[in-house]
Amino acid sequence: MKVTRLAEAPAYFPPNHEDMRCLRLQGHEAGQTDLLWLGMSHILPGGGTTLGGSPEEKFYVVLEGELTIRTEEGEETLGKWDSCRLAPHEKRALENRTNTPVTVLLAMPLPADQRAAKTAEEETPRN
Repeated sequence: MKVTRLAEAPAYFPPNHEDMRCLRLQGHEAGQTDLLWLGMSHILPGGGTTLGGSPEEKFYVVLEGELTIRTEEGEETLGKWDSCRLAPHEKRALENRTNTPVTVLLAMPLPADQRAAKTAEEETPRN
């Protein structure tokens, strides 16, 4: 079992994220995982990300507040407990258009090369 206490969750600083505090709950700096990692972000009023994508799919769950997610096809505003999935390479921008902070949970697979390395490591015979 790997427990990460919120008070001890390491911060991370992804590019093109403004007025946000991003914390790693599981995976990467927060410890080993096999398939995915979890992050939590606090987004200040007016904060968010620029329009961009990644090779991995993303899952967002709004824990507090209201978050607008804009894609090339349109936009949706999510409230508390609402969630969405973004496909691999689907560009998205996160926007807090309110006057209160937003807290959002992010679940995302590890990059394919890290998953492949983990699989190869598990398949290697040990003497």
